[in-house]
Amino acid sequence: MTDTQVAAAVSAHAEVTFHRHGTVGRIVLNRPKALNALTTPMIEALHRCLNQWECDPGSVLVLESSSPKAFCAGGDIRAIRQNSVEGRHHESISFFTNEYALNARLAELQTPVVSLIDGICMGGGLGLSVHGAFRVLTERAVLAMPETAIGFFPDVGASYFLSRLPGALGTFIGLTGYRLDTADALYTGLGTHIVADATTVASALAQQDRSVDEVLRNMAPAPPHDVPPSRLASHRAEIDHCFGQTSVAGIRSRLEELAGRPWARDALAALDAASPLSLEVTLAAVTAGKQLSLRQCLAMELKISSQLIRSHDFIEGVRAMLVDKDRSPHWADPGAEQFDFAAAGLWNPAVTAAAR
Repeated sequence: MTDTQVAAAVSAHAEVTFHRHGTVGRIVLNRPKALNALTTPMIEALHRCLNQWECDPGSVLVLESSSPKAFCAGGDIRAIRQNSVEGRHHESISFFTNEYALNARLAELQTPVVSLIDGICMGGGLGLSVHGAFRVLTERAVLAMPETAIGFFPDVGASYFLSRLPGALGTFIGLTGYRLDTADALYTGLGTHIVADATTVASALAQQDRSVDEVLRNMAPAPPHDVPPSRLASHRAEIDHCFGQTSVAGIRSRLEELAGRPWARDALAALDAASPLSLEVTLAAVTAGKQLSLRQCLAMELKISSQLIRSHDFIEGVRAMLVDKDRSPHWADPGAEQFDFAAAGLWNPAVTAAAR
């Protein structure tokens, strides 16, 4: 199929489409008005695309977006909240079960996956992109796991991939919802390559009899358009010093010592704005993920998400940030019984710290 044929197909109403370009498969997310926020039908369609690919695989599978603004802004979390409000928890659990199964399939696919991250990639978007071997960025890429701000936690395998970032970067990213630019993503390893134009990658892969890595490296922007220094790299030692602590209270204490640094003030402000419950759950999940496989992490995350969607903080956080958009969530008292850490297979960092 030519690029023109692909473009014509993508203009149809289907929110996920699958095409072949020679030996290259192309899965295109096509819900641009919602920044490709994932719904249950989209997750099911993505599974069908993988079924097609596995029946007749080629050399490489490309995952991309029809939108110039976003790869994928995450899951349709407002729909999950509405399920919670109306007591339809089983629908949300089914969504997460299918989404996490998709994350695992992408990680375990026998052919390489190339994710083209051009614009916003958050939450569930990272679940789609980061588990493949090649995460290709443009200079417009923005990556984040902002779930603590809405009373949730970084899922889609984040307890696996965040826990494996250098030093304490994964804990920092998971707790604060920090937005990584292209330089940051390359520095952490969440991104593997940068290209000047993501729209030409699939055709370049189809026309070249070379390794995927070589094709992508040859598509990197030439100076003076190369990548500037990473902001995370410039603060790395201090981030490790603060976020290497084993409790949220310990992290806060270290950040307060560095409150004269703009990055530390921003981090403290992010922690202050987040759900206290989400911070404790996120720290516990990332800590536990260090010793688990991806599938084990996803199983743990399903237990966590099944609880959190019933919590006051999740319903209130999504209301404040995404529904009413007043950005003034009223979090439950930190001591309120909203979450059973033991049932999720987690230790409670707040309780452990208090016992010392």
